[in-house]
Amino acid sequence: MAASFAMANLWEKYAVPKLIRVACSQPAVMKDRSQIVPKASGEVLELGCGGGINLEFYDRSRVSKLTGLDPSVELLDYTRSEASARGFDMDILDGIGEAMPFADASFDTVLTTFTLCSVQDGPKVLSEMRRVLKPGGKILFLEHGKAPDKGPEKWQQRIEPIWKHIAGGCHLHRPVMDLFEANGFALTETDGHYAPKTPRWLGWMESGEARPI
Repeated sequence: MAASFAMANLWEKYAVPKLIRVACSQPAVMKDRSQIVPKASGEVLELGCGGGINLEFYDRSRVSKLTGLDPSVELLDYTRSEASARGFDMDILDGIGEAMPFADASFDTVLTTFTLCSVQDGPKVLSEMRRVLKPGGKILFLEHGKAPDKGPEKWQQRIEPIWKHIAGGCHLHRPVMDLFEANGFALTETDGHYAPKTPRWLGWMESGEARPI
């Protein structure tokens, strides 16, 4: 038992950050990122900033301040390296979405990309997003989630129990847009599509803008 626990910890610490970096920077994913990230403006919080993959897509002329939050120390090391290499002045913090270390009404934009799949408590994270948004603020999201077609959706249910253990707690079957709407957000500029050259059980992408009602 102790040996299994130790192996799991080693996998989480060393393998998962590399797996996430590779999986989340595939060409199709980067194209989707390039369409959502530049919409961030004002004082921006990137929830799940680990890896620093989004940094190349920000429109710096629109961002007055960038803050990043992520629970993975290893992924945050990548973020700091990317920010330094790009000359990006960024506040980078270790923390979770369910308990953000920020005052109320701190940000104009909250950006989340491929993060809501792995949080422990989705409604609590959305409640925290609402709390830290300034009046009139927006959430920009790009996530993979529950496929709309029965075939891929069945495979998601079958694979998810194993997938969560090898992919840092990532859920394949979360209905992202439904989660926002069920927790008091209005959605605009939404898009849903299967990523090309990706298994359909893994490749359903949802993106858009959410504002508190």
